[in-house]
Amino acid sequence: MNKTKLSIIVSLLLSITLIVIILKLTINPSTFEHLSTVNIRHEFFVAAGALNILGWFVWGARLRLMSQSIDKNLKLSLVQTTKIIITSNFLACITPSMAGGEPVRIHLLKKEGMTLGGATAAVIGERLLDAVYVLICVPIALFIFKDYIELSVIRSGVIIGVIVFMIFVVLFFYAIKFPEKTKAALIWLSNKIKGNKSTKIVKKINREVDNFQHSMVFFSGKEKKSLLKGGILTVMIWSVSFLKPSMILLGLGLSPFFIQSYAAQVLLLVIIMMPTLPGSVGVTEVGLVGLYGMLISTSLIGVFVILFRLLTYHMNLIVGAFFQYRIFKSVASFSIGKLGEKND
Repeated sequence: MNKTKLSIIVSLLLSITLIVIILKLTINPSTFEHLSTVNIRHEFFVAAGALNILGWFVWGARLRLMSQSIDKNLKLSLVQTTKIIITSNFLACITPSMAGGEPVRIHLLKKEGMTLGGATAAVIGERLLDAVYVLICVPIALFIFKDYIELSVIRSGVIIGVIVFMIFVVLFFYAIKFPEKTKAALIWLSNKIKGNKSTKIVKKINREVDNFQHSMVFFSGKEKKSLLKGGILTVMIWSVSFLKPSMILLGLGLSPFFIQSYAAQVLLLVIIMMPTLPGSVGVTEVGLVGLYGMLISTSLIGVFVILFRLLTYHMNLIVGAFFQYRIFKSVASFSIGKLGEKND
């Protein structure tokens, strides 16, 4: 069976199975009593979905800004870059830590006329802005949530997530500072995995590390205004995303917990960055139960989780699959490996 098709099936089955288990464990007479007596505000559910769509366009605006800052001759509309974001969401939903979206964005930017190095620069620049924002928010989120984190599992998950995240950040800056050592380490690792010293692999590693190093030119001071604008758009992207749970809570007739929910989303983001199952399925659902279970009644946590996942993960997966099919004329046969072949 094709790996992509298997990832789609595994992601959907795991997500649906976990949601069913959570519903079974949390639904009780109090659930039905609340849903029947409280005025359910459906417009807030619509607002959550609208925020998800708005997030695509804000992200598209950032990708357009980063791309055109690097390649001054590039002509990309907001609609084009938003389509790239939506398409990349599909592969992100079926790969561990949602890492599959980056190769798609690089490939589609290259298809629009950017060089491979320029496209890599734009996408890595996005991730650096995200990393800086998360690093700033994590200590604040931990301070806000310190009185709520009681379960040792959630506390351990947050700690492990922060450690893994910091390791990746350190490796990121190490790769920038010592590109030749990075090349040597990647070539050694490739030789160990492949069992042979392929000239093609060595050339590709050298080229991609050089592309990575080239991407840092964007942050050398030539584009400070673009970097500042990118930072503002980064704050907007995550703020729009972190508002969605509060809209769902309002729709259920509950307190929105704006500040606590924002902090919970930051901590959840760190947890799901760990390499786990496709689309971070399982980790996300359990993280939502652990974090929001401290804010709202247990009888409603299952309903909240299913609404949140439907309006974020499943919405991104379905719409992303549609756009991917429109662009690549295939969904299940698509793979990161094929992107690598096309970018060679």
